Amino acid sequence: MIPDKIEVNIAGGLDVEFPRMIRVRQKFECLEIPSVTDAVNQQFAEPVIAQRIKPGMKIAVGCGSRGIANVAQCAKAVIDQLHALGAKPFIFPAMGSHGSASAEGQIKVLDSLGINEHTMGCPIHSSMEVVELGQLENGMPVYFDKHAAEADAVMMVCRVKAHTNFRAPIESGIVKMLVIGMGKIRGASAVHWYGFESFAELLPQAGEFIMGKINFLCAVAMVENAEDRTALVEVVPGERVMQREPELLSLARKWMPRLQFAELDVLIVDNMGKNITGAGMDPNITGRNVRDSAWDAGIHIKKIVVLGLTEETDGNATGVGAADVITMRLYRQFDPAKTYANVIAATLLDGAAIPMIMNTDQEAVQLAAKTIPRRLPRDATIVHIPNTLEITEIDVSETLLPYLRANPDKFEIIGEPAALEFDDEGNLTRMPSHGVSGDE
Repeated sequence: MIPDKIEVNIAGGLDVEFPRMIRVRQKFECLEIPSVTDAVNQQFAEPVIAQRIKPGMKIAVGCGSRGIANVAQCAKAVIDQLHALGAKPFIFPAMGSHGSASAEGQIKVLDSLGINEHTMGCPIHSSMEVVELGQLENGMPVYFDKHAAEADAVMMVCRVKAHTNFRAPIESGIVKMLVIGMGKIRGASAVHWYGFESFAELLPQAGEFIMGKINFLCAVAMVENAEDRTALVEVVPGERVMQREPELLSLARKWMPRLQFAELDVLIVDNMGKNITGAGMDPNITGRNVRDSAWDAGIHIKKIVVLGLTEETDGNATGVGAADVITMRLYRQFDPAKTYANVIAATLLDGAAIPMIMNTDQEAVQLAAKTIPRRLPRDATIVHIPNTLEITEIDVSETLLPYLRANPDKFEIIGEPAALEFDDEGNLTRMPSHGVSGDE
């Protein structure tokens, strides 16, 4: 049992001197479409899509659990277009084991993204029931949401981006949602049993298998820019998924943000959560991944401090094991049932491992800075971010000023040096966050 306050003897105590921090804007290529709704409407008007949708067709539209920019706006545009073409659409959660692996929990996740029957104007059918479509040659069973399998056709609204646990031509996007998201917890568990090292081979096999068994019309795929805004919306017909998804992933990699440093002593993360990324914190940003996976994101961070969970993650702390230090507040937010259901399905148990807990934000940051080998805390290189999705504007320690000034193509200094600000209860002033729970 963790006490309300942890008392620990630390040589020299935790009263340390920090370097001052400076607000910096990272420079990225940031394409952005003016209207997600217009982009959807224009593409649904194309014959290659419109001619496939017949009046009276019962069409299942899968939506996932991720905090995708403009996801509710995109889903609403899709539903409106289906209604206009005479179809009878319904939405179903396509999120594997997320939402506590329960029908009610998955509806709650969709609602947190702005997707519900009132906002969408169509029914939402949520169930953990699946049908087994068959087996791959290796014997892996392939499952699919029962409501969707009984529909006349299936579509999805999704985002294509780099995955947090494996590298391949197809990672996080259309095929993964088909196989794992629409397979519910049984589908997710079946694939994860083979380990992430098998995903590059298994996901395309299972995706093609599913599309051979159901009428998969298309995916409405979104790609985001470095500022978590919609750079591209593309309606991808089912027969083009295997060719087009790798091309969309290449664009996503090109546009994704990064912390443009080779090494940092301390990274302070205000909040982590499933609405940020499946891993809570994106390893493509932190350079930290699960224990059994080689990962090179071009950055090495010695200590990661996480101060809390997002409200939208609803206690699911999957990925917290990648941190070195957390706060008592985060620990109290942690919901073991939700987190364990997720990491067990993924077979990555260290994703739920609890790091060292400190009583306050101040103590957590002090401990991280104090335990950097051969460096005084005042000389540490520190970066402070709201989460791993919003990293355009960041706070950087003045110890990094020479590097910032030597790389004007990467950074713009937009603030004056100021001390890390903690209140009387040890709470650190949060970085500005614009929200990542769906529409912006």
